[in-house]
Amino acid sequence: MGFYEAQVLPRVIDVMCGNAEMEKVRRPVVEGLSGTVLEIGFGSGPNIGLYPAAVTDVLAVDPALVGRALAEKRLAAHPDSPPITYVGLDGAHLDLPDASVDHALSTWTLCTIPDVVGALHQVRRVLRPGGSLHFVEHGISDDPRVVRHQHWFEPVQKRLAGGCHITRDIPDLLQGAGFRLEELARFQLAGPKVMSAMWSGVAVPV
Repeated sequence: MGFYEAQVLPRVIDVMCGNAEMEKVRRPVVEGLSGTVLEIGFGSGPNIGLYPAAVTDVLAVDPALVGRALAEKRLAAHPDSPPITYVGLDGAHLDLPDASVDHALSTWTLCTIPDVVGALHQVRRVLRPGGSLHFVEHGISDDPRVVRHQHWFEPVQKRLAGGCHITRDIPDLLQGAGFRLEELARFQLAGPKVMSAMWSGVAVPV
């Protein structure tokens, strides 16, 4: 991992994804979480302060070590936050027992994981019976004109944003990895259309 990916990009993502406008999108996604929550793509901890009171602890997975320092500032501002334990750098290789977490959380993460299918299989493996994956993600548009631009721009996006894909079909990936979409919403954020087609929802293992 080069200097840009290790030192600069985590700070850029913290500003872009950790602001007040994005917090409005995150809040409904964390509703219903409880017990032990596995958060893939924990980053700088922008969900700190949003977890429901029923969440007892958070197991964090993220490759960006700089994010941990940024997260410490949020933790200091939210002393009532559930404890955070870092359990890995790669969502596709979780060193956790089977059926060991109550729920999982992913906020703008599935676009970037290189082995996203492997990561989803790992999440499915560690979820306890009755558990669910809560998510908000961007991905491929439902407008063919935008899709053409997305395919053109994606190589640039991957270079600038640490491997971020903008053409992944998140519901298709979830279903292909053995999840059922219990809740699903499709919406558009303000901003460039190539990056602002969104899904949010809850997926459960089948």
